[in-house]
Parts: sequence; structure tokens; C-alpha cells
Amino acid sequence: MTRMPLAARRRQLTEAAIRAMARDGVSRTTTRSIAAEAGVSLSVFHYCFDSKQALLESVITAITDHYVGVVKRALRPRDTLRETVRAGFTAYWDHVRAHPDEHMLTYELTQYALRTPGCESLARRQHERYGEIYLDLIERLSGAVAFEPRVPGPVLARYLAAVTDGLTLDFLVVGEDETAFATMLDMISDQVAALTQGPDPGGRGPAVRP
Repeated sequence: MTRMPLAARRRQLTEAAIRAMARDGVSRTTTRSIAAEAGVSLSVFHYCFDSKQALLESVITAITDHYVGVVKRALRPRDTLRETVRAGFTAYWDHVRAHPDEHMLTYELTQYALRTPGCESLARRQHERYGEIYLDLIERLSGAVAFEPRVPGPVLARYLAAVTDGLTLDFLVVGEDETAFATMLDMISDQVAALTQGPDPGGRGPAVRP
């Protein structure tokens, strides 16, 4: 077996765990099946992760990183804040449509953590991370676009995380209605633009700083 740095081996096992859990479900995925998926021995798995909770934390972080990177690349300033925000949500939505199994897995991980004694804090940390990500995105935008939130940044971040969470779950349960989801993304983008100081006369949010 090829020797790998510990960080690289952990990434390999984490991605293997995502594939196995998305295919078989969290409760039916074992450390042995993850090791087999990654093509390593069970001892290598236990060398990289000392507990299942540590693995689940790594899985949640990896799934989140998969789409956060896509969103950050899409959030280059456009003519208005509203257009910039819409581009970010479009990038996220494209990821949901392309990788529904990964997003479904995030909900299963939440339920598993809440129902498994000793893992409850994992679900809380998962959703705290969603809020932290949105807060970081808001701060990035405020550095590039002339706006200030009308509500505290952490509150807006938590609100947007909850809206995105609900919209994603609705897609996974009901299925895609392209027109309806495009309209809902427009509504969210309009709301974000409205929750800023100094909107432009068209109500689309302030223009990008020169």
C-alpha cells in the first residue's frame, strides 16, 4: 500500500466514507466498509480516526467544503448586490442538483447525531458551521460591495442558513420544478438586497464599489 501523509489519508478515508454513507446510509456504514471503500486496511482507518464522531465531523466538513468553494468562486462582484447574491445561490443550487446524494446525507447525519447518545453536539456544530459559513460570505461581500446588513450579521447568517436548508430539503423531497425554484432563488436574492443599508432606487441593492 502506498504511503501517504496523514492529512491526505484522512481526506481519502473521508471521501470514501461520503460515498459509502450516501450509498448505504449512515447507520449501515461501518468502519470496515469505509476502509474497504478506500482500499486500505482497518488498522489504517483507526490510525487516522480515533472515533466515529471524529470521522463524522470530517465528513460534514468535507461535504460543506465541496459546495462552499463553488459558491465563493461565483461571488465575484456584479453590477448590483442582488446580482452578486443571485450568482452565489445559483452556484449552490447547481451543486445540489448535481450532487443530491451528498446533500441528502447532511440531513441523515443531523438525524443520526441527534438520535445517538454522545453525538448530539455534532448536530449543533454542523448547523453552527452553516451559520459561520454564511457570516464569512456576508463579510466577504461587504468588503467588495457597498452595503451593511440592516440586521446583525450573525442573525442574517443564521436566517440564510435556515432558508437554504429548507429549500434544499424541499427539492430532495418534492423534486425539481425549475420555474418555481428559479423564482424562489430570485425571492431570496431580493430579500438579501432588501436587508442592506442604502438600497438603490430599483430595490436591487447597492452597486459594486469602483
